[in-house]
Amino acid sequence: MGDKTEVVGGYENVDSLPTMYTCDVNTLISDSGVTRYRIEAPLWYMYESEKIENPYWYFPQGIYVEQFDTLFATETMIEGDTAIYYKKPQIWRLDGNVHIENAEGKKFYTQQLFWDQHAREIYSDSAIRIVDGEEVIEGVGFKSNEQITKYVILRTTGIFTVKREPAQRDTVPVDAQE
Repeated sequence: MGDKTEVVGGYENVDSLPTMYTCDVNTLISDSGVTRYRIEAPLWYMYESEKIENPYWYFPQGIYVEQFDTLFATETMIEGDTAIYYKKPQIWRLDGNVHIENAEGKKFYTQQLFWDQHAREIYSDSAIRIVDGEEVIEGVGFKSNEQITKYVILRTTGIFTVKREPAQRDTVPVDAQE
């Protein structure tokens, strides 16, 4: 019996395939020797071939990112149903059930979010809901610093707790009424 050689078909466009595919990611990323981020994701596809004009990373089953300060305390936590990181402009795009929590405990909810690492800002044109204890602020669109401690909400509405002082009655002294 002779050996039989079988030829398997290849991919037509190899450049459309990821250059790396990783499952169950849990990684730390440093900047200038300081650990700044922790990323968790079920799947991570990297498209970084030299032939790709705009290399990117794709997280089709969601992502969880923690940003640390210099003492390794969590400054900000961000998660979303899917994410794409565009390497050249250094912009993250998170879509679907995006949840952010800052160091102050404020919670932000939106359906789409952009994080520009180069400009060090986070922004969205989508509806946003911010929960801070019993206060709820809603709006459409916002811009913020990376730590989400200084932000502007466009077209806002909200529910706020208002503390009212008891009304002071204008009283006239008895002697003055004569």
